[in-house]
Amino acid sequence: MTRHIRLVVCVIATLCAGLAAAQVTSPPASVAFVYVSSSPTSNAYEINGFTAASDGKLTPISGSPFSADVQNMAVNGKYLFGTNGIEIYSFSIAPDGGLEKVASINARRFNGYNCGGPYALFLDHTGTTLYDEDFDGNICANNTYQHFSIDRATGELTYRGANAASPALGLPLSFIGNNVYAYGSDSYQWNPLIFGFKRNLNGSLTNLHLNPPMPAARQGDFYDPYGAAADPTNHIAISVLPFNGTTWQPDGPLQLATYTATNTGGLTTASTFSNMPASAVKYATDLKMSPSGKLIAVAGTAGLQVFHFNGSQPITHYTGLLVTEQIDQMFWDDANHLYAISCSGNKLFVFTITPTSVTQAPGSPYTITNPQNIIVLPKN
Repeated sequence: MTRHIRLVVCVIATLCAGLAAAQVTSPPASVAFVYVSSSPTSNAYEINGFTAASDGKLTPISGSPFSADVQNMAVNGKYLFGTNGIEIYSFSIAPDGGLEKVASINARRFNGYNCGGPYALFLDHTGTTLYDEDFDGNICANNTYQHFSIDRATGELTYRGANAASPALGLPLSFIGNNVYAYGSDSYQWNPLIFGFKRNLNGSLTNLHLNPPMPAARQGDFYDPYGAAADPTNHIAISVLPFNGTTWQPDGPLQLATYTATNTGGLTTASTFSNMPASAVKYATDLKMSPSGKLIAVAGTAGLQVFHFNGSQPITHYTGLLVTEQIDQMFWDDANHLYAISCSGNKLFVFTITPTSVTQAPGSPYTITNPQNIIVLPKN
């Protein structure tokens, strides 16, 4: 071998070795921004921002935690919205996930009663309309859904109106795939309610005045529903807890029903006591559908559990309890990660979950003092 050939071979070997080293040491790709509001001290609030890697590991965003008087949040890709129960603030999201407050609006003043105010925030699928559950926003007793248009250039919110008024409207709505119909469920004074709304072209919501059947219960029982999570098409998961019709006490574990939305927004179900899976989370606190619509996560006072979601067919068991302490809220990203906060446990859990495997992400759980709310922005 000539000296020239040996030199070329050595150079190539060195480059390959350097490339291999770079491949070994390069960090996993970033797949999402994760934001958790918290209250580290009394009456002080902030937003903890993280970058999520492809393996689910979290890294604090530069500048985090961000000073922000907010508890509940929503995000549309360009802006993060947060509320303290009176105002709604808009924060621009920098390319690295950093936050900067750019606008605010007093949402309470629009209900005309100087009481209550915005609680849970949520958006339609396009991210063009922001909704809030205006707690006690009607005669200081009933809840409504306010809606605001969003100025994409500035983040400014413009109040457009409020829809419905009922003490039972205690949760955010979940939109099905067509972005026209949205659903929720709750109960008031032992009256189980599954409610639905149609989203109009201007973003307003029209109450569908639904009265869908509850799942057929065991003889002598009735079901109390809580929450709703829609898949990407036209199916909705709802948690139902059986109660004894005589003692009015819980009469078995939480179960999971599935409903199908019709072309006009009505709901049908084939769920019954005998074909709905039982959950070990005890009392539900949150339901979240995976982006694929193949998994449904259920959080509750006894932990966190994931089930296979099968469209109009019965939901089926998948995992046992992944966490055995109360989980208050969850969100999925688009890379099979589920993020869950425990307010009482001061923890943020991260799992990588597919229909065939479940692993806890590196570094999970993370410690966050008094977490309030969580929101996730997938990075496309």
